[in-house]
Amino acid sequence: MNDTSSLDKGAAPAADGAPAQRALAVFWFHFSENRGAVIGLAVCAGVVLMALLAPFLAPYEPSAQFRDALLVPPAWQEGGSVRFLLGTDAVGRDILSRLIYGSQFSLFVGVVVVSIALVVGVTTGMIAGYFGGFIDATIMRIMDVILSFPSLVLAIVLVAVLGPGLTNAMIAIALILQPHFARLTRAAVMAEKNREYVTAARLAGAGRLRLMFVTILPNCLAPLIVQATLSFSNAILDAAALGFLGMGAQPPTPEWGTMLAEAREFILRAWWVVTFPGLAILITVLAINLVGDGLRDALDPKLKRS
Repeated sequence: MNDTSSLDKGAAPAADGAPAQRALAVFWFHFSENRGAVIGLAVCAGVVLMALLAPFLAPYEPSAQFRDALLVPPAWQEGGSVRFLLGTDAVGRDILSRLIYGSQFSLFVGVVVVSIALVVGVTTGMIAGYFGGFIDATIMRIMDVILSFPSLVLAIVLVAVLGPGLTNAMIAIALILQPHFARLTRAAVMAEKNREYVTAARLAGAGRLRLMFVTILPNCLAPLIVQATLSFSNAILDAAALGFLGMGAQPPTPEWGTMLAEAREFILRAWWVVTFPGLAILITVLAINLVGDGLRDALDPKLKRS
């Protein structure tokens, strides 16, 4: 109760004039209580800025090769050079530049995959939850079949059928992630479709599409936002795994998983070639998961502190 009262005092100016601002203040209050989520948000913001400013931050082009600097260690290690702060790989490419440009591919993969999975999953889940019956049973059994396979194994099978490449990898990952959105949407729609405001909209003459996507869907967004955040990190991790297996982005693309695959044979004599791409994947995925955890706490009323 003390937290709520203190929040009300701090947000008093927004209470009367701007309900949206007050809602945002309440959200940020609960989100900021999770320090890990705030740190994760800061890291994610840094990764986004790095991706946007890659041409200005990277000291070299990601594919530029320096034949006189093969497997140069990081600048602080003996034999290193200030020209290459994180060292170079086996063909003389600057690892720092490739990591910076690699953030663009990771964010691009996350955005595209989550967008496809969200649109397909929400649409199918909305149809299943609203109409029910045979349509619901058919759609949910298809989703159950997809979920019955390990996600990475299914992604490998799909990419093997479609052919290796970043585009096909994104399509495969989106297909294996969309059942989570479909099931969440279906459950939320089934809980909302018989409420009074939906009945009132139906009596007012609203059609099925308007009822589903204008009346019901906005009230189902909280769990979908959390799932989208967690799926974003899963997409980055799965894309890196496919790249590592040679089925995702192909060399010389500066994608983090592909960088790991290219560095496997040098792991014992050039630790930096493997370590830095692995750390980039670890830190980015961890930061996004922390943000998702904070969003869950902030958007789920049952988890808010009183």
